[in-house]
Amino acid sequence: MSKSKGNNHKHTSGYINRELSWLEFNDRVLEEARDRKNPLLERIKFLVITSTNLDEFFMIRVASLKRLVFEGYDKPDPAGMAPASQLAAIAERTHQMVARQYSTYNRSIVPALEKAGVRLVGPDDLNKEQRSYLEKYFSSTIFPILTPMAVDSSHPFPLLASRSINLSVQITRHDKEHGKTNDMAIVQVPLVLPRLVRLPVSEGYRAILLEDVIRLFIDRLFSGVRIGAVGCFRIMRNADLTLDEEDATDLLKEIEKQLRTRQWGEVIRLEVESNFDSRMLSRLVKHLKISQQDIYKIDGPLDFRALGDLATVTELEPYRYEPYEPQPVPVLQTDDLFQAIRRQDIFLHHPFESFDPVVELIRAASVNPDVLAIKQTLYRVSGNSPIIKSLIDAAESGKQVLVLVELKARFDEENNILWAKELEKAGCHVIYGLVGLKTHSKITLIVRRDADGIRRYLHLGTGNYNDLTARLYTDMGILTCSESLGVDASAFFNMLSGYSAPTVWHKLTPAPYWLRHELDMRIRLEMEHAKAGRPARIIAKVNALVDEAIIGRLYEASQAGVKIDLVVRGICCLQPGVPGLSENIAVRSIIGRFLEHSRIYYFHNDGQQDLFLSSADLMPRNLDRRVELMFPVESPEICSRVMEVLTLELEDTERARIMQPDGHYERVDKRGKTRLDSQQALCELAVKAAQQPIRQPDFRFKVKTQDPVS
Repeated sequence: MSKSKGNNHKHTSGYINRELSWLEFNDRVLEEARDRKNPLLERIKFLVITSTNLDEFFMIRVASLKRLVFEGYDKPDPAGMAPASQLAAIAERTHQMVARQYSTYNRSIVPALEKAGVRLVGPDDLNKEQRSYLEKYFSSTIFPILTPMAVDSSHPFPLLASRSINLSVQITRHDKEHGKTNDMAIVQVPLVLPRLVRLPVSEGYRAILLEDVIRLFIDRLFSGVRIGAVGCFRIMRNADLTLDEEDATDLLKEIEKQLRTRQWGEVIRLEVESNFDSRMLSRLVKHLKISQQDIYKIDGPLDFRALGDLATVTELEPYRYEPYEPQPVPVLQTDDLFQAIRRQDIFLHHPFESFDPVVELIRAASVNPDVLAIKQTLYRVSGNSPIIKSLIDAAESGKQVLVLVELKARFDEENNILWAKELEKAGCHVIYGLVGLKTHSKITLIVRRDADGIRRYLHLGTGNYNDLTARLYTDMGILTCSESLGVDASAFFNMLSGYSAPTVWHKLTPAPYWLRHELDMRIRLEMEHAKAGRPARIIAKVNALVDEAIIGRLYEASQAGVKIDLVVRGICCLQPGVPGLSENIAVRSIIGRFLEHSRIYYFHNDGQQDLFLSSADLMPRNLDRRVELMFPVESPEICSRVMEVLTLELEDTERARIMQPDGHYERVDKRGKTRLDSQQALCELAVKAAQQPIRQPDFRFKVKTQDPVS
């Protein structure tokens, strides 16, 4: 069994600090980069993901903690850690993580690349021909873009964009008035050019970093001065938007204004090359007003996103996962989607099955003369979304189209603003989200005039309407024309667009207000069954478990004898397996080829076996500050399919890590167990189903309730 680096904080409260749990998750992703059993390009992908994850963590979570410290807030979190102590623990842990990232890169990735015929070189490795090639490239392409910025008594320190890579240049000048002066200049590495510059070689692949090309010819940017040390650095700024929605008369304009300031927030992290000149570093620290714990000395290329360019290198093509194409959904091999949905509820499991039916349903609705209205919530969509195009076509053909575009979807704000404006131009009724709430639900309602009357067709899902991420994220959806779900869907959209506040929901359970109560009630019901000696079982699959009240209720259920299995991909603040507290709770995380993203809730309920899918994780923001949806799975066939997925993930030996009481994770002990990669198994099952349209799930809709899950 391999063991990840557990954090050093003692968890005496029954609650693990959220930020340290997130870092534990990113360590699990880093393990995939370190795992030599994964193909080389996939290992590089995981390394890039750990880097971008860490960037966003600093720009949002660390920035938020720094603001709390600045404001003098010292109240501890449920784990007993005040903001200042959290920052100290984060700094210690992230310095360790960055060291592991670059150790992985230098000691494992680089040798593997060279073995594959790919080499990233430095200025000292160039031959005469390559240097001549780079000199021409610099003169023709790079030099015209560069802007050297002096830093001296008459030139203030420039305002550098967040996550930009820059060269700091030590300058010595001589003049009659001041004599010898030591100054500094900043040269920003252009974002518009590829970070990896390919070099001419007879065979294989050679490339050099763009910043090293600039460094090689840096003297071309200056005259009449002596150039000293040249070092590469990268800054990160606070990117957390602070919106006062109550006072914002126009939410769209307010978010656009905030986005313009995001690049210029407080500097919260500084990365420098490991051999960065100490005098220049002191000047940077002074100008940027940054603490020593937020300085990271990097033994390799700053910002691993540059390695993403290797995905297009021909020599590395064999070093990928075996190709997998999302499979067609067997019951939808028909000319009429609406007819298929009328026959039965249809289950969609992405990316094992294609996302095309969702795209096609909205396209078909946009051109079908019997469709009267389309209503949809959009949280994240692709840059060239076919769904947006269909909604525009529907509006332009005279159909009633209502779209809630969530402008506050983090790091997708600009994309969503663009689409919101395009939809409005086409005549769609666009809602920009609700005051104080993010709309995170995934629902489409299509109103159609059928031969036997008006009917409502629904798509309900756990993931975004993004045709690109649907090939990478595991999500579930249901296509249905259930009358009771349709009534709830109409009430839900009326709540979003007007002043309607339903007091009764037939099938859907929205958040805020209702979802927290429903989950709490169902956990308490399992407790009652256990206390009465009846079988009691809870299984939940979520991306994050943070909510203190839900965790407390799960502890109570465990102590009452309820067997609880949790599949939590990312943050988990609950401590499993603690005697007297949570000995009946097991937690596992699955990190693999696809990003686990679906949310599933199962309650045994004295044999009724109630099963739900949802857009919501178990976090305060999802339960209290977002518009979410949970919906029941009522078709026996779909219930069996969903339970098949849960069972495979609970039996996974290859991609699963088991959470220990102190918060660290260990690989599954495989002794005596059949090897199982749940994601690979689901790929194989989807291929089999596409070839044999009538397939019974390998796991029927039954769950053991007496035996604890190891």
